[in-house]
Amino acid sequence: MEARAILRFIRVSPRRVRLVVDQIRGKEVEKALDILKFTPKRSAAIVAKVLKSAIANAENTQSVDVDRLYVKRALVDEGGMWKRFMPRAMGKATRVRKRLSHITVVIDERE
Repeated sequence: MEARAILRFIRVSPRRVRLVVDQIRGKEVEKALDILKFTPKRSAAIVAKVLKSAIANAENTQSVDVDRLYVKRALVDEGGMWKRFMPRAMGKATRVRKRLSHITVVIDERE
């Protein structure tokens, strides 16, 4: 039985989060947490939080062995966008797009 956790509207660009999520896809849960612990990116702590939530969901909703869990799917979607303006030279302005992310982690028990 698979369990999942979703974290929505995170103030990190999806492109940056995907670099971290690609490292844990398909790995055992304990190994994935170790990878995230030593990854020097801001989004690694956020992804670790989502992974721990998925593990807790699996423990509380089903009777699973935590040692046999692995990351079945991990994906990052684009959330909304905050639009801001930055003043530029000669009275002009440039649009600044602050991107948001939706992080989904699905874990399952290995056979």
